[in-house]
Amino acid sequence: MTPNSWRNALLPREKMMSLGASALTETELLAILLRTGCQGLNVLDLSEQLLSQFKGLNGLLTTEHQELVAIKGLGPAKATQLSAILEMCRRVLNQKLKKSDVITSPNSTREYLQLHFQGLEREVMACLFLDTRHRIIALETLFQGTLNSATVHPREVVKKALSLNASSLILCHNHPSGDPEPSQADIRITQTLKEALQLVDIDVLDHMIVGQGEILSMAEHGLV
Repeated sequence: MTPNSWRNALLPREKMMSLGASALTETELLAILLRTGCQGLNVLDLSEQLLSQFKGLNGLLTTEHQELVAIKGLGPAKATQLSAILEMCRRVLNQKLKKSDVITSPNSTREYLQLHFQGLEREVMACLFLDTRHRIIALETLFQGTLNSATVHPREVVKKALSLNASSLILCHNHPSGDPEPSQADIRITQTLKEALQLVDIDVLDHMIVGQGEILSMAEHGLV
């Protein structure tokens, strides 16, 4: 590494110390986390290359660990650091969500669900189980499918809801294609689950579909 590139690699830390973390670009923030570059790239160049490859921090930090390890210039140590940061983000958001008094609107869960589902290549169905005051009991992944569909068994949803003593729930699943628009199959399974859960006095409040950077609330569209 040349003297100039070494000085450039130190700039983000100096900038953060004098101006604070909010003043840094995504490239500079990532450079601080990575600390060093690789052969032929200083840490800022490596950071910029990674952000370009994964279309931003969100794409990079929500990539599966094994994919990160395989990236040239990243290696096991740096990949493990990034994966650990993602997991910390998930846990912080989870704790924040659980400490909130109640789920009052679709916006209350969007940020957490985006992290929970981001980067998955297969369709996954989960349920956010709530108590009588709409406080969170648990977020449980119940079904995993192919790229195009997930096989959902109403009996399993009812069984899990009863075991958790849930009063209501929010259905949620991802569309790996990135388009959150509900399909006819999504609408049908929502109605099927709603009818099955009504038999045991459990309400379905919403069905949220996670796309690329967007989460659609079927309740907001009058589909629940």
